[in-house]
Amino acid sequence: MEISILVLSFLILISIRVPVAWSLGISALLTLLVSVDTYPALTTIAQRIVTGLDSFSILAIPFFILAGHIMNKGGIAERLIDFAKALVGSLPGGLAHVNIVAAMLFGAIAGSAGAAAAAIGGFMSDKMEESGYDKGFGVAVNVTSATTGLVIPPSNIFIIYSVASGGVSIGALFLAGYLPGILTGLLLMMVAYIWAKRKGYPTADRSSLKNVLRTFVRALPSLFLLIVVIGGIVAGIFTATEASSIAVLYCLVLAAVYREVSFKNIRPILVESSSTIAIVMLLIAMSMAMSWVLSYENIPQAVTEALLGLSDNKIMVLILINIILLIVGIFMDMTPAVLIFTPIFLPVTTALGIDPVHFGIIMVLNLCIGLCTPPVGAVLFIGIGVARTTIQKVVRPLLPLFLAMIISLILVSLFPELSLWLPRLFGF
Repeated sequence: MEISILVLSFLILISIRVPVAWSLGISALLTLLVSVDTYPALTTIAQRIVTGLDSFSILAIPFFILAGHIMNKGGIAERLIDFAKALVGSLPGGLAHVNIVAAMLFGAIAGSAGAAAAAIGGFMSDKMEESGYDKGFGVAVNVTSATTGLVIPPSNIFIIYSVASGGVSIGALFLAGYLPGILTGLLLMMVAYIWAKRKGYPTADRSSLKNVLRTFVRALPSLFLLIVVIGGIVAGIFTATEASSIAVLYCLVLAAVYREVSFKNIRPILVESSSTIAIVMLLIAMSMAMSWVLSYENIPQAVTEALLGLSDNKIMVLILINIILLIVGIFMDMTPAVLIFTPIFLPVTTALGIDPVHFGIIMVLNLCIGLCTPPVGAVLFIGIGVARTTIQKVVRPLLPLFLAMIISLILVSLFPELSLWLPRLFGF
């Protein structure tokens, strides 16, 4: 009965366009009212909302969001695009490869797929169209490659997964994201190569070693942030939360050196960051209340028994979970999806012997696909808006790129070492 009330109330609230955060809190309260009196239920939900944010790890999220906003305004994208162009611009479909590589680098640094799609798309969409590329293809490349930055660390969504899972190592998740993120980028480049060959898109002249080195040196200060953040966490010099505050200071210094952000720009950046932070924190607080209700009502155990009752084969259960998450990703944004479904599916995968770090990568990689699909695909609509085009023109070239992302998901799901090799190498 409790599962029915939780699911139905949440779906009804979402369908009448109640914000996801409030839908989570209200459905959690309604479920708890089945077994607890009104006053204790209200008090318990309120306590869980407050204590849900009482975590040192969660402090990393606002700092990384602020660092991402500073990076987005700080002249980083242009330098990364120049470096990517020098590396891969001479390949068939060169500008598409430039978009993919630059999005991987910028997304990793900024930790935001939306920021990558806006920043890289803002530079690349017109250039690709002027060079003879179909605008729909340019947008499709931009939005799919932008999601790789959520898998390649540092990434806020891994911190959120760590919180939702009850404390999976953030350092291990960060390291685990590298190979799957790079694999996805390479598969997208393969599709872009084949598509460009078929369409006869132009290629740029091969860059000299001198030009590669010059553009690398220009981009190096931005790329060095990855070394500072990930290196510091892996070496045990500082925690993920401390790394996030260092990232903000580094970004401020870098933006000042590049002279792209002046003192008068700081206030709009802080206001924009605060708006994003407030939304994410409210989602986390409400989801912590729902997670407690799920545990109190033994819902994860019931789901685990139901799924394991269908099959005790690890591969079959993973396929089923992946299908469910793919469907969920079409209709729900990544953050609430991770917060809602981690406490439901993690006990199932743990019972089957699947490493929580590996499952975290699978979940994030899976939900990245949903960011590029209508009707809720935030990154898709950012890419379309930046390029000033329509969704109808983007759908056809999106399909082979979706296939590349799904192949990457299948490979990562079937071969755990793609996720776990680096964390184990560094002793996690």
